[in-house]
Amino acid sequence: MLKKKLDDFLTDCRRLLVLTVGNELRGDDGLGPYLASLLREPLTGMGHVLIDAGTVPENFTGSIRKEKPSHILIVDAVQMEAEPGTSGFIERERISEYSISTHAMPISFLVKYLEEQGDYRIALIGIQPENLEFGRGLSPRVEGAVHELASLILKALES
Repeated sequence: MLKKKLDDFLTDCRRLLVLTVGNELRGDDGLGPYLASLLREPLTGMGHVLIDAGTVPENFTGSIRKEKPSHILIVDAVQMEAEPGTSGFIERERISEYSISTHAMPISFLVKYLEEQGDYRIALIGIQPENLEFGRGLSPRVEGAVHELASLILKALES
């Protein structure tokens, strides 16, 4: 299901910007920076862009606009009331329905602002965290989900 939704989202993608969000010091919230470490080199080599926004994605709106992406894919830990490590593709219209509690500004505000600034196709992929405790690393299920997502993104861009 995620593969199909990602493939559909990336149809006609000229330039993808992957915006990873998260805090490496808060357990599974560090999945965004971890994904960034896996994707930075291959995405750049394909002519796409990756921005690891940490916990302040709103600080990167100028950088996002400057890159002129056709598509923006935001990746973050999201409370979806699912099994830990479950990935969900969240359409732009439904982003405000999900809890992303570790960041100062809701992602839905960022998305609304970006839409006012340019003609971007925007979606969120959330991964259900297992733990958000301070000082813990990624749980095994979330780490596995991040590797799977990295592979899905690269395969979708290659096709």
